[in-house]
Amino acid sequence: MSTESWFYLDSGAGAPDFNMALDEALLEAVSELGRPVLRFYGWTLPAASFGYFQKIAEVERLTALRPLVRRPTGGGIVPHDRDWTYSLVVPPSHPWYALRAEASYRRAHEWLRDAFARLGVCTQLATESRRAGAGQCFAGWEQFDLLWQGRKLAGAAQRRARAGLLIQGSVQPPPGLARESWERALRAVAGADWAPLPHAEKWSARARELAAQKYSLPQWNRKR
Repeated sequence: MSTESWFYLDSGAGAPDFNMALDEALLEAVSELGRPVLRFYGWTLPAASFGYFQKIAEVERLTALRPLVRRPTGGGIVPHDRDWTYSLVVPPSHPWYALRAEASYRRAHEWLRDAFARLGVCTQLATESRRAGAGQCFAGWEQFDLLWQGRKLAGAAQRRARAGLLIQGSVQPPPGLARESWERALRAVAGADWAPLPHAEKWSARARELAAQKYSLPQWNRKR
């Protein structure tokens, strides 16, 4: 990655509906912002998110975690009881937006691989798919997922819209590693100059609207 100016936001722990809503709010805003935005966030309670196209009956059968929230991106069920979550939104003017989905996915996990390497953790990108549990993100892996000691360490899902590109990622961290160290490493290896996201409260207010009008409602979460 060449040196660019990017924004970052550490939004802390949020409720499941708010977490999904803030990612969508940032996707709406990124064209106006004109730069990629990297967001780190956590969860106020154990939960599971699931892919936009998944059927709620299948999801309820496959995980005991509650509450459940449907993501704006695809992919499978992701448990959020001990993971580290991040999102990246990219404006249409950025070269990353023009990448095909597979290349974008690979680029995201190469970035994570380099961050873990900076911390002395050796990871590899999967060269092929190995499915072990249909509909579950961390049961088996897909090509270009990030692996560590024979298990999936990180996965992601994407949504490309006119407003920009949203990547939502989850890391099941190796033991003994501090989240703060990983976040610093991820920013350090990006090759970007970082600035705090301006007007963060504006986007949070929009996220609260989206949470109330969409992500907290059965019409969204049980739509399939």
